Amino acid sequence: MKIKVGVIFGGETVEHEVSIISAVQAMEHMDQNKYEIIPIYISKDRTWYTGKMLMDIDVFRNFDDLKKYAHKCTLVKKGDMFYLQRTTGLFRRNITDIDIAFPIVHGNNVEDGTLAGLLDSIGIPYVGSNVLGSALGQDKVVMKQVFKSMDLPVVDYTWFYDSDYADTPDDIIHRIDALGYPVIVKPAKLGSSVGITYVKEPTNIRSAIEEAIQFDNKIIVEKAVLNLVEVNCSVLGNYAYQKTSAIEEVKGKTDFLTYQDKYLGSGKTKGKGVKSKGMASASRIIPARIDTKTEEDVRNYACEAFKALNLSGICRIDFLIDKETRQVYINEPNTIPGSLAFYLWEPIGKSYTELLDEAITLAIKDYKEKHKKIYSFETNILTGYAGGVKGSKGKLKM
Repeated sequence: MKIKVGVIFGGETVEHEVSIISAVQAMEHMDQNKYEIIPIYISKDRTWYTGKMLMDIDVFRNFDDLKKYAHKCTLVKKGDMFYLQRTTGLFRRNITDIDIAFPIVHGNNVEDGTLAGLLDSIGIPYVGSNVLGSALGQDKVVMKQVFKSMDLPVVDYTWFYDSDYADTPDDIIHRIDALGYPVIVKPAKLGSSVGITYVKEPTNIRSAIEEAIQFDNKIIVEKAVLNLVEVNCSVLGNYAYQKTSAIEEVKGKTDFLTYQDKYLGSGKTKGKGVKSKGMASASRIIPARIDTKTEEDVRNYACEAFKALNLSGICRIDFLIDKETRQVYINEPNTIPGSLAFYLWEPIGKSYTELLDEAITLAIKDYKEKHKKIYSFETNILTGYAGGVKGSKGKLKM
């Protein structure tokens, strides 16, 4: 009997389209002899849909016309089973059951622990990081605070809320000036280089802050690394086991990898049979041109960062290296990376199909281990509760 895998993608996020590309790629590469693939698409208005046609990326070019064919649905638990249930019609009929969820979502409102929390509350097993890991991985400020507490290397930075900047802009600018230029201004909780500006001169800092504030209420400003080499390493595993991929060296057309570099390339999108590797026009060198000691540092830091943030499944950890001093800095994790970073595993002999299979197997194992722990008691303390309902102070009879 095949395992029914509900692949969840989309969502109300600026990385909505990137999620669609990643999910379609993954669904095309799952072993269909072992898994029955059930696509679950979350539209930008947060409506859930399912239907086999959602495995075709061409469908999303004009999704409004397809809504009448895809089923609106919600995920529910009945007994020990999990179902996609219709949300329209006189009777809320079950569409199909699901054994495990596989979120392939990017960005705020989905990858940040929001979706993981929903899946946890329903009780369904799922691939990837839990609520804590997802939330830590999404917030660039908190993740750096965690890394610093573990003595893991990060660049100098400062951060603030949009309300802080509105109240005391000069104080914020003074803190940024103290870092020294150039700096990189980022929304703290977004990904895919959305809303990011590389600022070389103080005269441009205010416009960069205003750009970032359009996307988030929390802003981080980082000291730029000069003589920069950017490398990425994927990690597969959980808290007890981690395996690292090949290491890539990446270069964009500007001072940092932009959204255009990563996903748009020439501006052309591909139809069914998507082959994009997520960063379409970025210059990628695998393996990265780094010495043995630096490679060892990257791998060790990747595993330490993975564990420090409570991550699980397939992640990608991005690094900044000063090629003169060879100092390695952890930039950020991608808890659900674009294209699931499959292209970093192929060079070491692991196919995309095998990578997906290992991630699902790991999630099932973690789910079984989790349920060996005690999370509730059979006793009901309310049976010993004495007192009125309104305004009275009840007492427990012990």
